[in-house]
Amino acid sequence: MAHTEGKTITVGITGASGAIYAQAMLRALDADARVSRVYLVATEAGLRLITTELAIVAQEPKKLASLLTGTPAKKFECLPNKDIGASIASGSAAVDAMVVIPCSAGALGAIASGISDDLLARAADVCLKERRKLVLCLRETPLNRIHIENMLRVHDAGAIVMPAMPAFYYAPKSIDEMVEQFVYRVLAQLGLPREEQFRWSGGAKRK
Repeated sequence: MAHTEGKTITVGITGASGAIYAQAMLRALDADARVSRVYLVATEAGLRLITTELAIVAQEPKKLASLLTGTPAKKFECLPNKDIGASIASGSAAVDAMVVIPCSAGALGAIASGISDDLLARAADVCLKERRKLVLCLRETPLNRIHIENMLRVHDAGAIVMPAMPAFYYAPKSIDEMVEQFVYRVLAQLGLPREEQFRWSGGAKRK
């Protein structure tokens, strides 16, 4: 759906390793004038991940987005994962797309099975049933048969399975650069392409 005031994006954060991806995504959305509203949902494991990997502890959940972006984060609304009655739990909510970054194998399984027992899984289920863009950035390795079958199930239901796999063909010079380029690829899937994204030209040219 289109909104004259800009896109509305839901971001889910689970406990899979890769909090740096979530932080980069939130910073990109915060700075993007094409985005007017961002709903942020972090699972309990996701909050623990943020503390473990980024040393960020949100004493007040509503301040989580601001702590992650380092800005006032005025366009963000942080929603408790237990609040199954939040706006994004309904298909009537005006949401354009959702990304789960990083996405744990557990969250993938819940979404693939339609088990909407928390807000993150329900919001993802809503995107599937309303035929909205849903991008799942799975962070798990190695993969067992259950993981692979669940990826196929969500793919067939309309989701985009985009594992957090950094690329190397553009000769990245730092971890931050690899993270940013992956996030730019995800943003493109959300309908928010960035000029900074490296695009292969077919030759040996590098950044």
